[in-house]
Parts: sequence; C-alpha cells; structure tokens
Amino acid sequence: MKALKKFKSLILLPLLILFFNCNNDSNSTSMNDSEMARFSIKLVDAPGDYDKVVVDVIDIRIKMDDDSDGEDGWVSVPTNAGQYDLLELTGGESAVLVDDYEVLEGELSQIRLVLGENNYVVKGDEEFELKTPSAQQSGLKLKINQEVEGGYYYSFVLDFNVAESIVDAGNSGNIILKPVINASLEAASGIIEGTISPSDFETEISVMVGDQTITSYATPENAGVFMIYGVPEGTYDMTITPDPTSNYAGQVISVDVVNGQITNVGTIELELLPGSITGTILNEGLAVEASVMVDGVEVTASTDASGIFVLENLPVGTYTVTLTPDTGSGLSPLEIMDVEVMANQTTELGEITIE
Repeated sequence: MKALKKFKSLILLPLLILFFNCNNDSNSTSMNDSEMARFSIKLVDAPGDYDKVVVDVIDIRIKMDDDSDGEDGWVSVPTNAGQYDLLELTGGESAVLVDDYEVLEGELSQIRLVLGENNYVVKGDEEFELKTPSAQQSGLKLKINQEVEGGYYYSFVLDFNVAESIVDAGNSGNIILKPVINASLEAASGIIEGTISPSDFETEISVMVGDQTITSYATPENAGVFMIYGVPEGTYDMTITPDPTSNYAGQVISVDVVNGQITNVGTIELELLPGSITGTILNEGLAVEASVMVDGVEVTASTDASGIFVLENLPVGTYTVTLTPDTGSGLSPLEIMDVEVMANQTTELGEITIE
C-alpha cells in the first residue's frame, strides 16, 4: 500500500467522467521561465458502504494536443503504481499517483487511469473481487482539455466516487467496478472544509452544483473532518445529513466559496432531534392547557375533545409540565416534575386526573 500524503488543495473544478473543460490560464503556479510545464495527479475519495475498497493502479497515461478517441498519442508517465484503499483517501487525505512530471507546454487533452486485476472490496469478514473488464483492457479516459504553460505547475485531483462506482450484479454474484470520477484542477474552484460534532457516526455533507450533487462524509475514522472538493465560486446551501439512527437533526448552512481558496466552516455542532410529551386528562369535559418552559419561553398545548395534549418539538432535556385547568372549573393547576424528553421519542405521562 502506498504511503498517504495529507493534502489540502487550493481548488478543484468538478466534472463527471469525460466532461471536463477548463481553459483559464491563471489556474496554475508560476515557477520559472522554463519552456517545460509540470504537473501532479492525486487520488481522493468519499466513503462508501464497505470496510475496504482497494483498487490496483498500474499506470497513468496522458495525451497532449489530441482530443480524439483513437489509441494513438498516449504516453505513459512515471506512476506511483500499487494498491490503494480508497476509503483511506477521505477527510483531506490523498495519494499522489504522479509527482512533478514535466511536459512541453500545450494542451493536456486527456488522462487515462489504468487499473490492474487485483481490485477488491471488504465487507465485514468477507472479501469480494471487483470485476473491472473495461478498465483492465484499456483504462479509464478522462477528458481534461487544459492548456499548460511552460514555467507553471499544475495539480490535478481525481475524486473517486465509491458509492456510484460499485455495482452489485445481483444473481450473478459479481460486484462490478464502473468508476465514476470527478477530475479537478487546482485554482479553478474552491474547497469547503469543516468538522462535524459529534463524530461517532457517519454524516453526509453535500452541495448542489447545477444538476450535480457533490458529496463528502464525516466519519469516526476521520474525527468528523470533511472536505468537499471542486466547488465553483458562488454561494451554496450545504446540506448536512446525519445517520438516521443517530437521532441527530439535519441542517442546511449557507456557504460562500471563492475560487482558489479553502472555505473553512469550522466545527458544526449537531443537535439531537426534538422529542414530545403527551398525556390524557380524565376529567370529563375539562379543558386543560399543558405547558413547559424552553430557554425562558413558554411552550403550550391544549387538550382536544378526548382530553389528549401533545407538547411537540421539545429539545432533549428534563422539564416540569404544568397542567392548568380552565379558570371556571375551580380546580388548581397540577405540576409534574422531572419529565425527561429524549431525542425523537414521545414521553407518555399516561392518564391524569386533576383534583
């Protein structure tokens, strides 16, 4: 397994496989006046529903000044070949596949990722071979169409979407790898990073860019850290969706993204889903108002025709429930102490008689 490098890129421009076009000459770092351009290629990923997803990278090839689909013109570049567990390339981690390679200035038209035969997934205690017929034969082509100038350094990121790339073939028993990769160029867009707390469960973080959803995950293994690569400049609604079994509520946060910058949203504190309190007043025909105090604000609910009241959307905590009969009844209010509200649950007070 190749050593992983901590990598925080300055930008990324998302694109689906075979659909990337970027011609902004400012998306690079000037080094000197040499006629040679230099670039690197890094691999990152978002988590999937597996314990391991291992891909066998055997070669990276490039095609300069040629956007055709033919097999002529491909050049193999020095590649850090090996098996990479994609699920380790999350939360800002990356693997460098090509490091500081020199080419004559021109258009870097296409990149081809060539996989070997030793690809597999692990789920629980079982290991399953990944079938990758197309990738094994000729490799996966990514159209880049990026002008590279002499004296500048370019950094490309291949964002491997595990969740969309692995297909269960059903009755055949095969698991097929059909890679879906977003190719990105530094300085052509921005990155959103942050931390989700608590972090002992998986949380999905996503933004919509046009009709495409760009997704990252905060996981216990990454201590809740997430990074969303390849977000073009603009203002976005970032949707935070905790694991449904966590009993924490989702959020939507507005985020401003600037090309060439990392937007750090800091630590996002999740809140537990609210709960409720209900009970039934047995006094026939008696109207009762139930109330609790939430952060200095009174929350109330009245009984219905069956004598039932429901206090809803209460934050997790312990409350005193006050039951106040109609003023004309001659009955005194009743207080029920130490009523506990738990996340996403209803606390039943049962049947109550006011005397």
